[in-house]
Amino acid sequence: MSLNFDPILIINVLLCFVILVFGFGGFKKTKNTVPLYVGLAFGLFGISHLATLIGLKDALAGVLITLRILAYLLVVFALYRFFSSDHFRR
Repeated sequence: MSLNFDPILIINVLLCFVILVFGFGGFKKTKNTVPLYVGLAFGLFGISHLATLIGLKDALAGVLITLRILAYLLVVFALYRFFSSDHFRR
């Protein structure tokens, strides 16, 4: 295991976790689950980037692919919830 100090990965990890925090904050404030789902999806992306950053990309390739697929599906679900909500139709 070797650390990979790629500035793009570091920025991705930081921004993913910022979005995760804002997603939780948005849910806590509004009780709307859409920001929560988006935040959780970016949290999964952040975990994936962090695993790559600390050198586990090859060892966890299958897990990381699954994690990213789940994150994308969570974003799709959040957008579906948003577009099917009453707030969007007004």
